[in-house]
Amino acid sequence: MSEISPSVFDLTGRVALVTGARRGIGLAMAVALARAGADIIGASVNPEKSGGEVADQVESLGRGFQAYQVDLSDRAAVTAFAAELRGADRPIDILVNNAGTIRRSPAAEYSDEDWDHVVEVDLSSQFVLARELGAAMLARGYGKIIFTASLLSFQGGINVAAYTAAKSGIAGLTRALANEWAGRGVNVNAIAPGYIATDNTEALRNDPDRNQAILGRIPAGRWGRAEDLAGATVFLASPAADYVHGVVLPVDGGWMGR
Repeated sequence: MSEISPSVFDLTGRVALVTGARRGIGLAMAVALARAGADIIGASVNPEKSGGEVADQVESLGRGFQAYQVDLSDRAAVTAFAAELRGADRPIDILVNNAGTIRRSPAAEYSDEDWDHVVEVDLSSQFVLARELGAAMLARGYGKIIFTASLLSFQGGINVAAYTAAKSGIAGLTRALANEWAGRGVNVNAIAPGYIATDNTEALRNDPDRNQAILGRIPAGRWGRAEDLAGATVFLASPAADYVHGVVLPVDGGWMGR
């Protein structure tokens, strides 16, 4: 039986764009890719002027880092951002469509404004970036696109109608793009994080009943950490996943197995 060479996970010389890289899951993904050898472009709505913690960690690994400000709820701004990146000297090899938002309200009271904002950030902007940067990947015959999906790509959730709709859309978009692009050198996959201790789940963790109910269903017996997504991110961004297409990979402590 042949051995797997560590080089199949080597991303040296690659450029990765990670949206929502300033904190949480995006920060962990960016650092993991840098540790594997990639230079990082981090895009956030409110990036720190110096690049902040993500820049410090990436540069401490000897990798390059650039920070961009982009409002993913602004379609024109997202399109312009993609065009700027397509005109850069170094192409984007890896796109991690991670940034997202959530607004909670009972469905019967959910406002049009909240619906439109969440769907624009969590689904529409992701498609625009994948379309624009994916076209350049297709032209080169190489690229890796990773979406951050959710357990609510599979389930309904409570009081998060727009988020669930968007994340369900991300799962479908992952498969649709993979069907079109797999034969042209571009891998499109998604990671579905379980219940991870981030800002988006703070309300759940602060609710004693919901917190206990969630922990009671996770076989691993704990909330996930952002760093738990590192391995899956590097795998899907690397040559090790060259034959992996259209997968929504749960990293959930066993939640979906229950």
